[in-house]
Amino acid sequence: MPTDAAAHGRSPGRTFADARSLAPVVREVFGTDRRITAVDRLRGGTKKGVYRVTLDDAGSAVVYLWSADEDYWSGLLPDGHDDPADPFSHASGLDLLEGATRRLEAVGARAPRLLFTDRGRNLHPAELAVVEDVRGGALESLLERDPAAGRRVLAELDAVLRRMHAHRAPAFGRVAWLDAGGAPTGDSCERAHLDRALVNLATAVAHDPRAAAAEPELAEKLHALHAEVEPRAGLGVVHGELGPDHVLVGPAGEPVLIDVEGLLYADAEIEHCWLRMRFGPHYEALRDPALDPRRLAFYRYVMHLDLVGGPLRIAAGDFPDRRWMLDVADHHLRQALAYRA
Repeated sequence: MPTDAAAHGRSPGRTFADARSLAPVVREVFGTDRRITAVDRLRGGTKKGVYRVTLDDAGSAVVYLWSADEDYWSGLLPDGHDDPADPFSHASGLDLLEGATRRLEAVGARAPRLLFTDRGRNLHPAELAVVEDVRGGALESLLERDPAAGRRVLAELDAVLRRMHAHRAPAFGRVAWLDAGGAPTGDSCERAHLDRALVNLATAVAHDPRAAAAEPELAEKLHALHAEVEPRAGLGVVHGELGPDHVLVGPAGEPVLIDVEGLLYADAEIEHCWLRMRFGPHYEALRDPALDPRRLAFYRYVMHLDLVGGPLRIAAGDFPDRRWMLDVADHHLRQALAYRA
């Protein structure tokens, strides 16, 4: 089951960008002799606005906007959700994008090139970034329309991921925070994910009678899987939610990663749990036989609980496709209830 919502429409009370509001940004970045001919709000996540801006010379760029109007989690998160030292804090904002983009470039991976940034809200009432418009489309679409070309991009993505995962990280935590000199929390990767899974289990229990009835068994299984994980040194660079819709195809056929603000120094097994789920039959091209099966079992179960708790929280707000989020939560709760490592 997919983990990103389809393109969503306007929600009552929210103001989205248009050609008029983005005109000052275009003038600043491209000069006064360029005009906007179209602004399209793209399919994306739930934390920022993503807009393709087409200009009168047929050129284009993508604008990311971070504001309360663009963030469907606004008002739904607990106190401390914006603590940059917390690896699971709200993965949203320009600092995270810049830090993740720099780290990916340093390890031989690629995100859209940053063309312009503005924290001061001088040009638009939101923190923003203007980035390269990667027009090759998503790998997800390429695999459907041209499987042979898709397999070539998959092979390159496999090489990119191995470079990311081979990087030796200073500690577990958010890449942008640690690279900027921030102190790690001191938690191990597996312990932090155990604690997060317990929070998501509590959310499930509060919202779904099936989870409430099975809470002791679900918690016992989580702790048992965690107990099987032995301590180890060595963490890599992990996207954390990587699917074929998070990979664009660059001008030379290279994979370009998007939605990178949540980039972590973490266990590579976390990445592979998502890859296996999201890439489905194409996952074999990305499989790494050197991974620890006990960590895979633990993080796969954690992922299911995360995809119950998170969607249930956002479904409590005004996200337009609430039914889709509830379906995601239902699917992963059933997976957790039936889980066999």
